[in-house]
Amino acid sequence: MATEIRVPTLGESVTEATIGKWFKKVGEAFSDGETLVELETDKVTLEVPAPSAGSLTEITAQEGDTVEVDALLGMMEAGDGKAADAPKDDKKEEAAAKAEPAKSGSETETESMKEAKSGDMPAAPSAAKLMNENDLSKDDVEGSGKRGQVLKGDVLEALNRAPETSAPAPKAPRADSGDDASREERVKMTRLRQTIAKRLKDAQNSAAMLTTYNEVDMTAVMEMRKKYKDLFEKKHGVKLGFMGFFTKAVCHALQEIPAVNAEIDGTDIIYKHFCHIGVAVGTEKGLVVPVVRDADQMGIADVEKEIGRLGKAARDGQLGMGDMQGGTFTISNGGVYGSLMSSPILNAPQSGILGMHKIQERPVAINGEVVIRPMMYLALSYDHRIVDGKEAVTFLVRVKESLEDPERLVLDL
Repeated sequence: MATEIRVPTLGESVTEATIGKWFKKVGEAFSDGETLVELETDKVTLEVPAPSAGSLTEITAQEGDTVEVDALLGMMEAGDGKAADAPKDDKKEEAAAKAEPAKSGSETETESMKEAKSGDMPAAPSAAKLMNENDLSKDDVEGSGKRGQVLKGDVLEALNRAPETSAPAPKAPRADSGDDASREERVKMTRLRQTIAKRLKDAQNSAAMLTTYNEVDMTAVMEMRKKYKDLFEKKHGVKLGFMGFFTKAVCHALQEIPAVNAEIDGTDIIYKHFCHIGVAVGTEKGLVVPVVRDADQMGIADVEKEIGRLGKAARDGQLGMGDMQGGTFTISNGGVYGSLMSSPILNAPQSGILGMHKIQERPVAINGEVVIRPMMYLALSYDHRIVDGKEAVTFLVRVKESLEDPERLVLDL
């Protein structure tokens, strides 16, 4: 039976997508739930699964095309997942039968086992792409998905286990400037990258953006983390990181300085009496900002669990639209990449973003003595149209105070 393949609902405020890649060609068979095509939206990449087993009979939307919700992508013929039979040639079949000796029962059984093995779920598209880029075969990766399907997380785990044995690449011979064009590569920006570029530029053009800086002594947080990390992980099943402390410190500061948690809508100011904290995550396709909703109502353990879930979903390309909507403030941790200092750009329409940086031992003066302490620079970028300088500085000082005396987070002070 012929079945239409259409663009699914893409999420709130998302009306169109770009065809990223077709994973099946016309005439190829597939199983129920196998990914047929990948769609790139402004926010996430979506995989369109097969509604049932069958074979692809027509592709109506080509790679690179822009399509709207419910647009026709192609046609499929439902069936048992086997490709349609080619027209029979009786003479060729008869000749082949004479030429091929009869197979023993054991040979037939062995081939059946091979066919069963080859019929396993294919790797997820994002996993397959990563495997190709790193010259990995399916035998190199153990799948943890349904029916043994290899997921992107499985490939990343295999790469982490693999020893670094690659030798340095040989130096390329020098070429004349006239050959530069032949060594360039032009690649079309993904829809996500285009959206990131547009939003960042729009934020700079529309907001009166200003950044204030401070530094925080991480000694107390690091000592508390060292003292309780094993007990914390045993009880809550998640590691105790720094993001839980920073998220709670930010929530406390937002409750005192509500302007940093507000946004401008025309000539109105909308104050948010809740804290939906966006956590910037770098992925192979670009920066995404999943949201920890109602972080002010959560304990540090729940915050760490949710950040872990969202981070894994982001790296595996499994974030949903709901995971990235409604944020009121953003935290960006450039320190994980080694950044010592930077000025983050606002995540519009939010009015504030906190930049965390690398923890580095530095000499500081305490009570008239020079001591070595683990220090981190903090940067708060804010929209000066709605947040005054005094409010911005006070906000950052409150974050600093909570981190240098983390008992305040426990006592809600």
